[in-house]
Amino acid sequence: MHLVLVVDHAFINGGQAKVALDAGLGLRARGHSVTVFAAVGPADPRLEAAGIRVVCLGQDDIGTTRNKLAFAAQAIWNRPAARRLAEELRGLDPRDTVVHVHAFAKALSPSIGRSLAASGLALLYTMHEFFLVCPNGGFYEYPAARICHRTPMSPGCLTTNCDARSYPRKLLRVVRHLALEHVAGLKALFPHIVTLSALQERVVAPHLPSATRFHRVDNPIAVANAPLRSGAPGDFLFVGRISTEKGAPIFAEAARRAGVRPVFVGDGPARADLAARYPEAVMLGWRDEAGVQALMRQARALVFPSVWYEGQPLTVYEALACGAPVIVSDACAGREAVEDGETGFWFRSGDPDSLAAHLVRLSDDGLAERMSRAAYERYWAAPLTSDVHLDRLMQVYDFVLREARTAGAPAGRVATRSQLPAVS
Repeated sequence: MHLVLVVDHAFINGGQAKVALDAGLGLRARGHSVTVFAAVGPADPRLEAAGIRVVCLGQDDIGTTRNKLAFAAQAIWNRPAARRLAEELRGLDPRDTVVHVHAFAKALSPSIGRSLAASGLALLYTMHEFFLVCPNGGFYEYPAARICHRTPMSPGCLTTNCDARSYPRKLLRVVRHLALEHVAGLKALFPHIVTLSALQERVVAPHLPSATRFHRVDNPIAVANAPLRSGAPGDFLFVGRISTEKGAPIFAEAARRAGVRPVFVGDGPARADLAARYPEAVMLGWRDEAGVQALMRQARALVFPSVWYEGQPLTVYEALACGAPVIVSDACAGREAVEDGETGFWFRSGDPDSLAAHLVRLSDDGLAERMSRAAYERYWAAPLTSDVHLDRLMQVYDFVLREARTAGAPAGRVATRSQLPAVS
């Protein structure tokens, strides 16, 4: 099989790119031909070393551009990306090729839609976030700090400032979304969508064609199976971006009301304010993967108070794998990993009193130990390993190809480009 992975970044700059590129490496190791098509470099050196064809355009994203006006035009309609992707897809065999789009909103733009449609190849899209259906990508009002239930691109949506920075940037994203829907046809282009949680599917399904087929593919969790901790449970732990949408202020206030010490691992725009308002909070800053997991193994519980939907919050699964119970907001997809009352607790989203009640409950060492054991045992009964992820991806790819053939994909083999690894 030939897999073409379409991403904004050819290197790991976050969870989205990590899932896509690590999957590409895994698929190549299994003997499949893999191409990575990306806008922003430099390319991860592991890709070429593994024999993966890398097409990286060397373009900017919002974090690297020196010309904001030029990048605004690129974000709305990236003509070079569309042209180069069309060239790359031309001549590929529709009988064994799947084009899997992981990301477009940070650099590639909706322009790739026309190239994808013209290719005649089997297409798949992973909903890492919500940019395919929501202009700001999150169904979240940043200024109001709440989930947005408006219909995307409705009058109510257009007149609401939901952007994290400014209303003019919201309007820029509206223009991009108009291009996405009415010029590129991107929203209606993918007959198959990969979702990361049941909540995510429920949120996006009303905004996509009724014939859309959804495929649940959990992301892999990179945690080694180590013995449960010995000794008394430690602190309540927060891991991630210290921001309002992640619920960091709610945790700090709930911990004060419960009389426990909150420990924050990470950084973000709310860190300084929370450190000043809650001097009892411990701010550890960022830790590497091993350091985070060491803290999770000693924690009394992970607190995941996110007030927006999330996709599949890996931190929740990592904590369970480390034997840390999880207290999770009932508004986010992380609740799907937690058995309420067994491997952790759900609390009312945005309610510090509801969270504080569970913090008090888990201050009991005996309960914390029982939940720790349950969290560990239930995760490792069906761990989300890389092999499990790749096996599920292959099932989806096979299904997508079979359906494309049934729908009338060309029967004859067309000329194909050499599959020798290359970088351009």
